[in-house]
Amino acid sequence: MKKSKSSSWEPVEQWYKGSVGDEGHYYHQHTVIPGVLRLLDMDKSGKSGISLLDLACGPGVLARHIPKEIEYTGIDIAPSLVKAAKSKDKVPHHHYFVGDATKSLPIKKDDFTHAAIVLAIQNMESPKEAFIQAAKHLVPGGVLVIAMNHPCFRIPRQSSWKVDEVQKIQYRRIDRYSSPLQIPIQAHPSKGEESASTWSYHYPLEAYSKWLFDAGFAISLIEEWHSDKVSVGGAAKMENRSRSEIPLFLAIRAVKLIC
Repeated sequence: MKKSKSSSWEPVEQWYKGSVGDEGHYYHQHTVIPGVLRLLDMDKSGKSGISLLDLACGPGVLARHIPKEIEYTGIDIAPSLVKAAKSKDKVPHHHYFVGDATKSLPIKKDDFTHAAIVLAIQNMESPKEAFIQAAKHLVPGGVLVIAMNHPCFRIPRQSSWKVDEVQKIQYRRIDRYSSPLQIPIQAHPSKGEESASTWSYHYPLEAYSKWLFDAGFAISLIEEWHSDKVSVGGAAKMENRSRSEIPLFLAIRAVKLIC
């Protein structure tokens, strides 16, 4: 896999903020954030002592959906996204820092009860390093929740929807899966090479399992989340059927082992 030229999100910051918005895009609001909160299971009576580390927090979407009483720390590699997150978040015990989630974090706190990586792990060339950083800052028994585009079915440039006209079904075509891939993602494809771009990194599911184990986690739950959208029109039946069969997102709940 070729080395990326840059891991910075600064060139695509405006595009990203515009596509995500203050409360998250459609799937943030309808699928991803509700699922992440359910797996984190932080909504306990009193919420005393609960703290959340949000790695690659972007503009702070997750922070705006958690109970206000919970201590929160968000870290992102893009200064402009951290600035945007701070401008939208006035909760006094919410803190934001610029930092690379795959390297030593710019914080000393090492007793977080929960951590999350939401729709960001596939933008990291070295996911294992992010898991190691999460483990360093979680208490034994602490919970890490990762939500990602499904690595089996949503591989940029290597997966697509196709229609079998004979069987009258829509299916998912997968051209590559097992090989690690580094894939450029253009913010404005119509501009061609002039478009700002970032990188997506594909790894098979077993790689994430191994890296979590190596970082000191045990996977306690895996969930697959589908789109809740509904098609209308002549192709609605096969589109709705394929949407209910092929998940968009994969979520992993892992627990830091007590050594």
